[in-house]
Amino acid sequence: MIDCSLIVPIYRNEENLPDLLEALSAMAARVPGFEAVLVVDASPDNCEALLRAALPNLGFPAQLLALSRNFGAFAAIREGLTAARGRYFAVMAADLQEPPELAERFFATLRADEADLCLGVRASRQDPGLSRFLSQTYWRLYKRFVIREVPAGGVDIFGCNEAVRTALLALDERSGSLIGQLFWVGFRRLEIPYDRRARTKGTSAWVFAKRVRYFVDSVFAFSDLPITMLVGIGAVGGGLSVVGAVVVLLAWLFRDIPVEGYVPIMIAVLFFGFMSLLSLGIIGIYVWRISENVRGRPNAIVARHAANDATPGHIAGTTGGNRT
Repeated sequence: MIDCSLIVPIYRNEENLPDLLEALSAMAARVPGFEAVLVVDASPDNCEALLRAALPNLGFPAQLLALSRNFGAFAAIREGLTAARGRYFAVMAADLQEPPELAERFFATLRADEADLCLGVRASRQDPGLSRFLSQTYWRLYKRFVIREVPAGGVDIFGCNEAVRTALLALDERSGSLIGQLFWVGFRRLEIPYDRRARTKGTSAWVFAKRVRYFVDSVFAFSDLPITMLVGIGAVGGGLSVVGAVVVLLAWLFRDIPVEGYVPIMIAVLFFGFMSLLSLGIIGIYVWRISENVRGRPNAIVARHAANDATPGHIAGTTGGNRT
């Protein structure tokens, strides 16, 4: 009986697949009731074809989900959680920078009912200096402005029980933050430190632009910082306008302004023009997010679904339809 489901989102990891499958096979030998849920996020290389060819020969239960287009790693994880058939769940990156033994610790902790949610927290990382600096800066900002409970080193992988899985999938949000959702749902959390390995093959698809987009999504989903900043800027701007008005009035009284009305008009135009653009931009972002959720489009669409066993409802070669 399947008891532990490991979800692995895959994008541009063709070079890592042999090592990944070997690590999964070793894990299956040590973890009773193990299954792997491999979610290919419309990877432009041959990941799907290679995994589909390897699927029948794997010595453990596995599912292969291929998304219809690139929806992002967190949407892929949600699809994997939806399709998973176990009672306990863990997420692992396909590049193996997080040690597979960490997922085994997640399963052991969850089985012992020591926690509902396990978070992998980096104790150290063997990445290039610039990458470490950017990552540390990113997570410091995330902790400062989004969710203060997030560990300083950040969270990339996690494990959870069925209650947490159900709560996560019930959050029908678009452009959200999976990490933020993990902390929002609550439950008993346990942080497990690990040493992040150096990447030996391929290059990471988690580029700076994606980090910035994810940070913005997280801010607007879990923080009132933009509105608070807008109110603060308005208050400061209003105070400066009063000071400016007093200065202009005194200058007018002492006849120090040769062109009457020029200075106050320019101050008013520049200030209120800036405030209007800033306000419309922030409000527009919130309106767009509301529009995304009102439309009710799925976070991802599974185009192809296959499995290497005959479990009812998960027959090899099935296609289409899973949506979260």
